[in-house]
Amino acid sequence: MEPIRELDSDHVPSMRLLLVEDDRDAADYLRKAFREAGHVVDHAADGEEGLALALDAKYDVMVVDRMLPRRDGLSLVAELRGRGHTTPVLILSALGQVDDRAQGLRAGGDDYLPKPYAFTELLARVEALARRGGPQSADTVYRVADLELDRLAHQVSRAGQEIVLQPREFRLLEYLMRHAGQVVTRTMLLENVWDYHFDPQTNVIDVHVSRLRSKIDKGFEVPLIHTVRGAGYMVRAGQK
Repeated sequence: MEPIRELDSDHVPSMRLLLVEDDRDAADYLRKAFREAGHVVDHAADGEEGLALALDAKYDVMVVDRMLPRRDGLSLVAELRGRGHTTPVLILSALGQVDDRAQGLRAGGDDYLPKPYAFTELLARVEALARRGGPQSADTVYRVADLELDRLAHQVSRAGQEIVLQPREFRLLEYLMRHAGQVVTRTMLLENVWDYHFDPQTNVIDVHVSRLRSKIDKGFEVPLIHTVRGAGYMVRAGQK
């Protein structure tokens, strides 16, 4: 796989992706690369976990490895299609012969990319699938009270007033709003917004939440970003 490089994500609509990959190094590489391209990534390490996530949430595109523990990728895709799920699926596999690709497409895959691959091509294929998915893809606008976040336009507004956020602030708010009404822990934020799999023992989260709160809540009677003491943070409406 090619080295990760900075991609111009300013004009690329933000997507919510599900990556089902059991190889830890490959999964870490792809999660980081997709996030650097401005996308939100959930990860499952086996086919059963991938199926559970796919059934529990909406995704723009799924990237599924073919050879997986507990349930292989083709079985996973076939099960989803059998249940009426239409989320676009790109299958990754070291098996790249014509018959292998045909099996993947017949199982319900929308695209099939043999390994090794270049991330640039993978990203382009995923973006194409997301466009093809159209209105069946994941929700693109999150709303909590009078706060609205548009993932495709990369815009945030409250009570009709546009709020300008930095890329990290936007990603942080998007994650909080995607889990509106739920406690979001420091670990969840470190892994999904900062892509850290360890606690750096800094106040980076507190600083960013404070900055975000000053932009989202300042000047409004009802705060939407709340600190849950000893647990984390939550976006919710209806309480002063």
